[in-house]
Amino acid sequence: MNKVILMGRLTRDPDMRGEGTGLVARYTLAVDRRFSRNEENNTDFINIVVFAKGAEFAEKYLKKGTKVVVTGRIQTGSYTNKDGQKVYTTDVVAEDQEFAESKNAAGAGGQSEVSSSNNSVQDDGDFMNISDGVKDDMPF
Repeated sequence: MNKVILMGRLTRDPDMRGEGTGLVARYTLAVDRRFSRNEENNTDFINIVVFAKGAEFAEKYLKKGTKVVVTGRIQTGSYTNKDGQKVYTTDVVAEDQEFAESKNAAGAGGQSEVSSSNNSVQDDGDFMNISDGVKDDMPF
């Protein structure tokens, strides 16, 4: 079985290539090691690659510093660089990406408001306050 679960922060905005169903996003995830022999902080920098719909999600929502949980598989490969040397690669091919913290914890801070035809919804981070007019329009 080849399954990886990582939680960390993006070290840079995703690098996007291609378009449509051929869209590919690449980013690096800084993952802290749980244990260390000495009291130093140890961090691994893991290359993540994600395709198609996952790449669209990364392009739209992920940016440098975002804390995410990535589930996927390890994939190795190699290529010959311009100097004629063989270079070996190890990437995590993401199958699922999820936010690991709220907007407020990420530093987006503040409150955002969304309004649609006189019905307003106010986002206070983890919970939304829904005005009385909106409650009547909900299907449940």
